[in-house]
Amino acid sequence: MTLATVFAFAAMAALLITSPGPNGVLIAKTVPTSGRAAGFANIAGFVVAFFVHGTLAIFGLSVLLLQSAHLFTAVKLLGAAYLVWIGLKALREAWRGGPARLAQVAPARRRRTLAKAFGEGFLTNALNPKVAMFYIAAFPQFMPHDGGSPLGAYVLVMVHACLNVAWFGPIVLLFDRLSALARGGRVRRWVKAATGLVFVGFGVRLATLRS
Repeated sequence: MTLATVFAFAAMAALLITSPGPNGVLIAKTVPTSGRAAGFANIAGFVVAFFVHGTLAIFGLSVLLLQSAHLFTAVKLLGAAYLVWIGLKALREAWRGGPARLAQVAPARRRRTLAKAFGEGFLTNALNPKVAMFYIAAFPQFMPHDGGSPLGAYVLVMVHACLNVAWFGPIVLLFDRLSALARGGRVRRWVKAATGLVFVGFGVRLATLRS
């Protein structure tokens, strides 16, 4: 796996992470009433869930794809359709400039324990079909297909995890300040537009990937 491949995956993952979604909503509910430690416990749950999805993709999906060219084509087209759909949806939201959902998030009523905050972070991502589809759609074009060591694929999972920590860590520490920036209409529209263009591009690239 080349450094260029890792950077390309990191760029796509970063755009997905910085777009408003359930992880940001969960932190917005957790931190105001349960504090920084609970927010970081949320993030720890995110990371563990990523490795669960990554492991299933590496040892399950990769074996099937190596054994069946038809299955590879089916998964490739499914992943491409998913990426293009995400991209077009982001472009539509950027064009409309709709209100940010984070502004409507109410803090949790009860204080969370660290274990509960971790569990909520884990389940938010482990049971999220969008996270599973991200791994199914992204891995076929970035992970090695030579049947060798899975270490290279786990590097991508680690990159995804580290980017989540790098993005959500400062939001936990400086939530009030950074959440106001994330809710800004102009900033949100630019992020959505950039995300849409990149995901449509990756979808087209995935659709033309050879088995």
